[in-house]
Formats: sequence, C-alpha cells, structure tokens
Amino acid sequence: MRDTKESRLLLVLLVVVAFALITVDIRGGENSPLDRPRQAAQSVFGPVENSVASAVNPVGNAIDAVRDSGDRSSTIDRLKKENEALKQELGSKDITRNRAAELDQLLRTAGAGQYTIKGAQVIAIGAAQGFSWTVTIDAGSHDGVTRDMTVINGDGLVGRVTTVGPSTSTVLLANDPDFTVGTRLEGSMELGFASGQGNQPMRDQLLNGKADVHKGDRLVTFGSSAGKPFVPGVPVGKITGIEPSGGNLTKTVLVQPFVGFTKLDIVGVVVVGPRTDPRDSVLPPRPTTPAKPTPAKPSNTPSPGTPTTPGTPTTPGTPGTPTYPGNGTGTAGRNPTPTTTSGG
Repeated sequence: MRDTKESRLLLVLLVVVAFALITVDIRGGENSPLDRPRQAAQSVFGPVENSVASAVNPVGNAIDAVRDSGDRSSTIDRLKKENEALKQELGSKDITRNRAAELDQLLRTAGAGQYTIKGAQVIAIGAAQGFSWTVTIDAGSHDGVTRDMTVINGDGLVGRVTTVGPSTSTVLLANDPDFTVGTRLEGSMELGFASGQGNQPMRDQLLNGKADVHKGDRLVTFGSSAGKPFVPGVPVGKITGIEPSGGNLTKTVLVQPFVGFTKLDIVGVVVVGPRTDPRDSVLPPRPTTPAKPTPAKPSNTPSPGTPTTPGTPTTPGTPGTPTYPGNGTGTAGRNPTPTTTSGG
C-alpha cells in the first residue's frame, strides 16, 4: 500500500476504532458486548495459532538453548569444582584418620620399648647416594637427628639414618641389599644377622647351626653399642622359610619383615635408646586360637524309659541268671552229668 493521505486517514480511523472498542470492553467487564465476538474469533484463529506455535516452538527453544548454553556451561563447571572440592575434603579426612592411627600405633611401640623418638613423615622415596631402597623424611639436625639413628614405625624396624641435613634426612630401608642388622630369636634368644633382599624376604643367618627354629618364629633387633645404629628389641619380622643347613656351622632362615616398605608414611627416629633391653616385650601378643570343644563320651547308663528285652526269664531269687529247659543248674549249653554203673 502506498503512503497516501487516504491510507493515513484509514490508519488513524482504525486506531480510533480500536481504542473505542478497548474502552467499551473494559467498561463492560464480564458483560462486555465484545465477549461473543472475541469467543468466535478465538474459535476461528485458535487452531491456526496452535499450528503456528508448534512449528515455531522448536526454533524458539533452540534459540533459547543457544542463548542459555553459556550459563549452563558455567553452572556445570561450578558443580564440577564443588564436587572435586568435596572429594578432596573427604580424602583429606581419610588421610588424616589413617595418619592418626599410624601415629597412635607408633607411640604404643615406642612406649613398649621405652624409646624416645622424633616423629617424622616420609616426603620422598627413591635412590639417593647410590642406595637403591631409601626414603627422605622431614626431620634433620635441627630436630636432633644424627647419622646412624634407628628408624621405626608402629610395625617395627624401618631402617637407619644415613645422611642428615638441617631439615631432612635420608633413611636406608631394612630391605636394602646393603642393610644388615643383628637379630635375636624370640624365646630362645638365638643370635643372627639379617640382610635385606629388596622385594624378597630378608635373609637371616643364625650363628647356631643347630638352633631349633620353626616357621612363624619372630625376630627382634639385638642392639648395637650405645644404641647406634640399632637399639635393641625392635620387631624385625617372622620366619617364613628355613634353608637346609647341610652340616654348616650356621643356619639360614628367611624372614618376612613386619614393615611394609612401599607404603611408609609416619615414622619415628629413636633419638634416645632404652635404659634396659626390652627383649621381646615390644612384639605384639600372639593371636590366641580358640580351644576345640571336647566331644562328650557316651554314657553306659541306660536312659530312663529304655524297654528291656522281652522273653528273658530269670531264676527266682537270682536276678539276671537265665535258666534252660532240662537243666536246673543254670549253666548254658551243658548236659546233665551221666550216671556210671559198675558191671556184675
């Protein structure tokens, strides 16, 4: 349509009519005269609106999705970060709980052996200064640690200090092939020398080739002069194998260490040894096996109400003695004594 005076006049007229109808509709309220025309228009144009809406809605939803994708992405990222934070918090609680348990066990072991210790944490593991099995702990000379001090944890012997710095130290682990420690057998007090073999059990050479040893027997440290490099009584491990002696003067046994060297965390450096040798007192008590129940012996006394064998006659006056036909003596299976007569 061209922009002419007639078209402008028609547009103004339509606007005026629309305002008039709106005014009449508002003033009429529920009784508006335009109510019926509105319903008729709704019935005519309603299906058309639904069809148009069904065709247009997917496009509108797609546009909204694109517009809101940035907000949703940021929300997902925020939720992921919160989830990771919660996981780290829960993990830190588990680590704290495990460390508290290790420290508690370490203190019990130190108390049983009367060891004065300096607590430390393993902060690195790996080769150092040519040693193949070493760890680094966060305690050094500023903490009173010196070379050749015994290192333990709650399970037993960890190793000995080899290098000391101001705030850190290097510990040679007991399973290192260059590690050797004097041992004492629980109970019999037989002496020996145990050496590390890496991932394999330690090899202990007992000085007495005729020592009476068995699998499951436990060993502790024998101790060194002035407590360096080893204090006495520290649990070392238990015997898992015995090699044939072959007439040798010594006997070799395999010892599984009590300490798990691949999962070290909290350790203690023994800065002051015990006044007296604790011997076997640091070893944990052996587990007790429950006694097997003794089966009850069957009783020979007849139970009440047990019926007697029918048809067994007894001789009057002699209870329990059976009689037999033709024999009044009561002797089973015996014939009467024949009478002998003399001839003539």
